[in-house]
Amino acid sequence: MAEERKKLSIPDLLARKRAGEKVVMASIPDYPTAVWAERAGIDICAVGDSLGMVSYGYANTLPVTVDLMLEHCQAVRRGAPNTFSLVAMPYGSYPNPDVAVTNALRFMKEGGVDCVKIQGGRDKFQLIKAIADAGVPVMSHVGMCPHFVHHYGGFKLQGKTAEEALKIIDDGIAIQEAGGIGFEVEAVPAPVAKAVDDAVDIFTFGIGAGPASCGQLLLAFDLLGMFDQFKPKFTKRYASIAQIAVDALKTYAAEVRSGQFPDADHSYAMKPEELARLEQALQQK
Repeated sequence: MAEERKKLSIPDLLARKRAGEKVVMASIPDYPTAVWAERAGIDICAVGDSLGMVSYGYANTLPVTVDLMLEHCQAVRRGAPNTFSLVAMPYGSYPNPDVAVTNALRFMKEGGVDCVKIQGGRDKFQLIKAIADAGVPVMSHVGMCPHFVHHYGGFKLQGKTAEEALKIIDDGIAIQEAGGIGFEVEAVPAPVAKAVDDAVDIFTFGIGAGPASCGQLLLAFDLLGMFDQFKPKFTKRYASIAQIAVDALKTYAAEVRSGQFPDADHSYAMKPEELARLEQALQQK
């Protein structure tokens, strides 16, 4: 049973922004990691479509579907019932306002999330407004948006020039004007993230964007060292779970091959009288 804790609300996020209090976020893809996150007191579980890469081995997030994300949302909600959760709506799930609203409502009703998130700023104004007008708390995403990875030619730092930075700031303002409650700032220079946070009153959270945003996000599989095929510059490793797991599996394999496992402590026994009856029956055969 998960220990009862007070789940953050949307007014709480805005209050923390005004008070300058940091919000701790982690991208959580599954039930066991959600259990750990709630036990650790993480403020927000973000069910990111990055799970396509860390859980399924895709090269990017584009193949992830709505149905797949719904399954993960439900698993995370079961693991962290008292933690605010948001879902990153996957690529192709918001091509126009009608489809965006339909899918956003599915995530709220079927996925059990507290908020949905799309990607884009000024160019997605009508989509954000439509979702917000439908009564769904919605965030968006500025800076390096993984859904646009092919436009960038890879996962690349954005906002390197003054012109790019001004566009990112304008994107953040547009999200606020459209009715968004917040947005993610990804892979931009720290001064740009500070400027965009200063430009809006709504909640912002950063990943690879310096310390200015109210919330800080890392992928749980990255910070725990569970996904170790590569490490983004902005990721800090707090553990090396993958190496611990490999070492444990090696030890298990060695013990099986040597006959050391399973031993008596890890096997079931029979009552002596039943064992005697079995042996007698086998002898009679």
